[in-house]
Amino acid sequence: MNVKEITSKSIFLGASILTAGTTLFILGFMLILAFPILTGGLLMDMLTKPWSPDQGSFGLISMIAGSIYIAFLALTLSFPISLGCSYFIGICNPVGPGKWLIKVVEFMTAIPTVIYGFTGIILLVPIIREWFLKGSGMCILSAAIMLGILISPTMILFFTQSFKMVPPTYLNAVDALGGSSAQKFLHVVLPYSLRGMLTGIILSFGRAMGDTLIALMISGNSVAMPGSILDSARTLTAHIALIIAADFDSIEFKTIFICGILLYSMTGTGVILVRYSARKTDIK
Repeated sequence: MNVKEITSKSIFLGASILTAGTTLFILGFMLILAFPILTGGLLMDMLTKPWSPDQGSFGLISMIAGSIYIAFLALTLSFPISLGCSYFIGICNPVGPGKWLIKVVEFMTAIPTVIYGFTGIILLVPIIREWFLKGSGMCILSAAIMLGILISPTMILFFTQSFKMVPPTYLNAVDALGGSSAQKFLHVVLPYSLRGMLTGIILSFGRAMGDTLIALMISGNSVAMPGSILDSARTLTAHIALIIAADFDSIEFKTIFICGILLYSMTGTGVILVRYSARKTDIK
């Protein structure tokens, strides 16, 4: 290897070590500060009981449920739209309108999250309130719709890139056999692109779980266990933002580190799934 290759390899190796070290340091920091709860027999209470500090209950079960409900609903709403946009960009019109649509999608990734939240409050919340005639409109559905719009560019970019990785010989073979565009997409493009699509889905879910502002601004921040998508809910990230000003020595404050560990675990599980699916595909 020449000097340039050695230098580049050293830089990338150093960046990887620094990133991994920082991530592990953050995890260690949260574990240390949550140590009194982890060793004090309070962890199961926090994972199973409701949040009621006045009665000495600091359970996070409703925040966990709110986070999962909103993230899964956002993923469910955004997936078909993202898949359709990716199909249009990568298969139907990759040179014409699709070229401009991908630029719009790339632009959407640069929009600050607070803009999505503000737009949701001004436009979406009143619509949800008037359509369903229940509550204030600040609910799981409103937050999930805005989160779905937020994460859709991530999925579209991953899906489109995965579609581009399909060997042209496969596509030409379908054309030679007289296959339609839909058959080409369903029987060739989708099976070949599953790994990249799974990566986009998991990373989008992680982003939905980790978003703070949209959940804080639109979900309603109710600590009660949600019973429907029209109920208000509080997510783990919103809980961290709302409790951060509490007394440092209180159990209430220490719950934010349990929230951080839970979010870290969920995101880490997603990354492991991505790596596992990649290894499994490579082995095959």
